[in-house]
Amino acid sequence: MPELPEVEVTRRSFALAIENATVLAARSGKPLRWPLGCAPELLVGRSVMSVGRRGKYLLIQLDPGVLLVHLGMSGSLRFATDLPAMGTHDHFELVTTRGTLRLHDPRRFGAVVYADSLADPVAQKLLGHLGPEPLSDAFELAQFQRQLKGRKAAIKSVLLAGEAVVGVGNIYASEALFLAGIRPTVSAARLSRARVARLHEAVVNVLSRAVEQGGSTLRDFSSASGQAGYFQLQTMVYGRAGMPCHVCASPVRQIKQGQRSTFYCATCQKT
Repeated sequence: MPELPEVEVTRRSFALAIENATVLAARSGKPLRWPLGCAPELLVGRSVMSVGRRGKYLLIQLDPGVLLVHLGMSGSLRFATDLPAMGTHDHFELVTTRGTLRLHDPRRFGAVVYADSLADPVAQKLLGHLGPEPLSDAFELAQFQRQLKGRKAAIKSVLLAGEAVVGVGNIYASEALFLAGIRPTVSAARLSRARVARLHEAVVNVLSRAVEQGGSTLRDFSSASGQAGYFQLQTMVYGRAGMPCHVCASPVRQIKQGQRSTFYCATCQKT
C-alpha cells in the first residue's frame, strides 16, 4: 500500500508539470471506493492551480474546486502527454493542456472525490480527523507527547492510527521504532518523555529519507513519471524476518499486530 513517502513522491513528480493547465476532458472507468461526486464533464474548462498533499491524499486544486485523490492499496498515477488508451485497470483520467493524469488501480480501493473546497463537508469528512503532518512544523514534540500519554494501545498501533501523527504506515512505523530503540508492542503510555523525543525524531528522519529515495517499491509502485523507489533496499528491519540485524546481528523477528506484519530486533528494541 502506498504510504506517505510514496504519495509525496507522486505529488512531486507531476505537480509542477500540471500547474496552470486547463482541463480538456475528464473520464471515469469502473467505480472506485467512493463516487466522484460530480459529473466528469463539469470539470472541463477549469484550471489546475496546484497539487498539495494531506496525509495520503493528493489535493488537486482547481479553479474552482478540488479533487481529493487516494491511491488505496494498489493505485498509482501517471502523467504524460502520450499515454495509450485507458485500459482495464485505469479508472479515472484528467486530460489537460499540459498532459493527461491517469489513475491506475487494479484493486479499486483508491478514490477520486470532488469537493467545492477543502472546507466543504465532503473534504472535511476525509481530512478533518487526520493528525499533524510529520514533515511539517505542525508535528510538534510537545503535542506528540500529549497524544501518546494516555494511549494504552501498542505504540505501533497508535502510529498507524493516524491521530498522533498522520501518514506513518506499516513500513515506516517499523523502521522508526527500530531507529528509536522502542519495541513495537510496548504501550504508548509507558514511554518516557526522552523515548518519545527519540521516536519523534526517528519518524521525521525515516520519512524524510524515504522521500529522498523515491519511496519504497515492494511490488509495483512508481511515481507519476514512472520512476521506482529505492528505500526498501536500505530498511533495517522491515521485510527482513530471520535475517541478521544490521546493528547487533540478532535475527530480526516478525509478529502480527492488527493483521499487519511487524518487524523488530529484540536486542536493539528491548522495551
